Amino acid sequence: MAFPSAPFALWSVSLLTVLFTAAVHSNTSFEDDPLQPMTSDETVPVGGTVTLTCRVAESDNSSLQWSNTAQQTLYFGEKRALRDNRIQLHRSTSTELSITISEVQLSDEGEYTCSIFTMPVRTARATVTVLGVPGKPQISGFEHAVKEGEKVTLTCTSTGSKPPATLHWYKGDQLLKGRPQVVETVDGNPTYNVSSELTLEVSASDDNTLITCAVNHPSLTLGDKRSEQALRVLYSPNVVIHPESTLPREGEKFSLRCVGNGNPEPTIYTWDKKDGGLPLQAKPDGAVLHFLMLNKSDNGVYVCHADNGIGSSEGEYTLLVQAMSTTSGVDHAVIGGVVAVIVFILLCLLIVLGRYLIRHKGTYLTHEAKGSDDAPDADTAIINAEGGHSGAEDKKEYFI
Repeated sequence: MAFPSAPFALWSVSLLTVLFTAAVHSNTSFEDDPLQPMTSDETVPVGGTVTLTCRVAESDNSSLQWSNTAQQTLYFGEKRALRDNRIQLHRSTSTELSITISEVQLSDEGEYTCSIFTMPVRTARATVTVLGVPGKPQISGFEHAVKEGEKVTLTCTSTGSKPPATLHWYKGDQLLKGRPQVVETVDGNPTYNVSSELTLEVSASDDNTLITCAVNHPSLTLGDKRSEQALRVLYSPNVVIHPESTLPREGEKFSLRCVGNGNPEPTIYTWDKKDGGLPLQAKPDGAVLHFLMLNKSDNGVYVCHADNGIGSSEGEYTLLVQAMSTTSGVDHAVIGGVVAVIVFILLCLLIVLGRYLIRHKGTYLTHEAKGSDDAPDADTAIINAEGGHSGAEDKKEYFI
């Protein structure tokens, strides 16, 4: 069946479509009727692009046509009928007509019709569902810091979802259970606003912990949308005392530093000593207690009190002063022992060396004297002492 190419013919086709689709709608398959168009339902998020495809098993040279929810012709074969640049031809053959709709809006949702103008006219419908994409969640209730032990109520809200989104709460990586969420419709808009509340009793360990509200929705193909806020908790200080040295010695300077870990940081520090007041040589200076000169009488338990306006806490340190005299005596004994060993070794070496020298000197004198025993006069004795041994040998032979 041929149609004119003029715009009037296209609007006539649209009118024919209205008349025929109201009376004829077939659900038969390719096997039952090879000329029956086949379509599929589509789902697309707002702002996305959807492709509508219409196919027939066989062709009798009749053209396929797509119409929108208002039964306005979009494409008749390869010919555009509606002036909407968002709608483009994707593919047109004798057995297929595919179009795309970009930048999809909520108003694009509905039933689209594919028709083939045979006798009778055959049609198929495709339902386009448009998902309203939820906005990024907003968390409220963090306006002020909360004291430890108190409760805080947080509210998470997300707008623009269709169907209604689902909200989830997390504390760090831990999933929390909030109150059942509230879903509200929007006047003049098919979207929904959803909200959820979470009540927490906070402790000092919750300070700076991240609280997360996550939105789950079919339109979020890459995961969820989420917002994070850090809890601010006010808590009393935890007091620890750090000594300047691990071995405080008598007569030396020394100090103790008080560290109060709290929120806010402590501003008031006071020092005390159990079983009595502070020694005269102990001078407090805020978080530090100075000892000008340690004494054994300074031994005892020292207490630091830290106050940050939220609460007051205290820490203790036991001071044990090492006596200087005891330490000096031990050092001198060690040094004296080392010196004594060195002196003893030196004396032994001197004795051994002296004996060695004396022994070698006696041997020399003995050899010198040998020549004078057998010499008839002094000259012969000298000659014999210098090595004249032949005479001695002759003398031996003589006596034999």
